[in-house]
Amino acid sequence: MTTPPAKGEGEEREAPVIRDRRRIDPETGKVREGAQAAPEPAKDSGAAGAADSGQAPSGGGTSAGEQELRAQLDERTADLQRLKAEFDNYRKRVERDRQAVREQALANVLTELLPVLDDIGRAREHDELTGGFKSVGEALEAVVGKLGLVKFGEKGEPFDPTVHEALMHSYSPDVTDTTCVDVLQPGYRIGERVLRPARVAVAEPAPEQAAAEGGDAAEGASGGDSGASADGSGGQPKAGDGE
Repeated sequence: MTTPPAKGEGEEREAPVIRDRRRIDPETGKVREGAQAAPEPAKDSGAAGAADSGQAPSGGGTSAGEQELRAQLDERTADLQRLKAEFDNYRKRVERDRQAVREQALANVLTELLPVLDDIGRAREHDELTGGFKSVGEALEAVVGKLGLVKFGEKGEPFDPTVHEALMHSYSPDVTDTTCVDVLQPGYRIGERVLRPARVAVAEPAPEQAAAEGGDAAEGASGGDSGASADGSGGQPKAGDGE
C-alpha cells in the first residue's frame, strides 16, 4: 500500500523576486535610464503669484539688511585704518628710538677713545709712532673712521664758537678777523653731533690796526662828501660876482 505524496511535495517552489528600484546604479554610479526625477519643491505661493502677476517681490527687508551690513563694514574698515595708522606711528617711533640709542651708545664708546687718539696724534707729531705701535695706532684710527668719527680743527680757519673752544687769545697784524692760529687739541664729531670741540688759540686784529682801518674808512667817506659839496657849490655864482 503506497502513501500518496504530500500536497506540494513534488512541485518546484518559486524563488522570491527582488526588484531594484534605486535611481543610481551602485555598480556604475550613473543614473539609470527611465528613473523618475525627484519632485521639485513647491514654490512659494507668494513668489509664484508675484511672478504670475509680473511684479517683483518686495525688497524692503533686504535693503534694510544691506544698509546695516554696509554700516558695519564701514565701521570695521575705519577701525582697521585707525589701527594701521597707530601701528605705523608706533613702528616709526620705535625705529627712531632704536637709532637714538645706537648713536648714544656709539658716542659714549668713541668719547672714551678720544684720549687714546690724542696720544697717537702727539706721538706722530714727535716721530715716535713707529714699529708695532704705529700699526696699532693706524688700525684704531681706521676703525673709528669707519664708525663715523670725524676729526676737525685746522690752523688758519675762522673761529666758530659752536665747534671751537678758545683757550688762548692774542692780537696779530696778520689777521683781519678772529682766526685760529694754533690747534691745541683737535675736535671730533660723529654726524652732526660734536663729541668734543677743537681747543684752539685765537688771534684778533690789533686794536691800532682796527682803529686805523676804521679811520681810513671814515676819512674816505668824509672826503667823498666834501668833494660832492665842492662840486655842488662851484657851479653857482657868488653874490659879489654879479656886481
